Amino acid sequence: MLCGVKPRVLVVDDEVGVRRALERGLTAEGMEVVTAADGPTALRVALTGAFDVVLLDIMLPGLSGYRVLQRMRADGVRTPVLMVSAKDGEIDQADGLDLGADGYLVKPFSFVVLVAQVRALLRRGGGARRKLTLGSLVIDRGLREVSWGGQDVSLSPREYAVLDVLASRAGSVVTKDELLRSVWGDEQAATRNAVEVYVGYLRRKLEAVGGGEVVRTVRGHGYIASTPDLDSALGNK
Repeated sequence: MLCGVKPRVLVVDDEVGVRRALERGLTAEGMEVVTAADGPTALRVALTGAFDVVLLDIMLPGLSGYRVLQRMRADGVRTPVLMVSAKDGEIDQADGLDLGADGYLVKPFSFVVLVAQVRALLRRGGGARRKLTLGSLVIDRGLREVSWGGQDVSLSPREYAVLDVLASRAGSVVTKDELLRSVWGDEQAATRNAVEVYVGYLRRKLEAVGGGEVVRTVRGHGYIASTPDLDSALGNK
């Protein structure tokens, strides 16, 4: 994970009370939490690859947790997945594990146990976020290569680092100060103006290949890397 970036967890559950409780609890544990209430939304968000762990309920509207997991693995998304379900049968657990789940937790569960399992998956999943996908934009973090619709996008090391930070938090706003800490390593080593300059360089290179809308300014807050589909899934305006 990037220096100074919180672990990012996708919580998928159709019960609003469960989502809110997990969001509050995991946020208090120092994690960044994104939530989804149904299978199709969870799939669109999870396919970005921009998460360190997914907590995935099995019984979901629109698409079951099993199918979400199956699609993730079929598309090469290696994000560790902890299945969460009221079903405690051995066959249900075996089905989830056979489809590529990394763990299985039965409701009702202890929050302390859930956090321990999430942290264990974070320790084991260091190579999970090797590819980030935002529509036609693909970032291969292992090779440090970027492409748009199969066309290579040549970026300087600093431009790549800015894009990597934004895409690793796809759909969420990243402040200029956060970019300074993550890309420059020290808020004193550069200024917010440097962030604006490099975001400008990055946008121009993305615009040259047709991806100019991926990185946007959120006035008064910072920048966001997203797509219309992801915006719709997360309720971004």
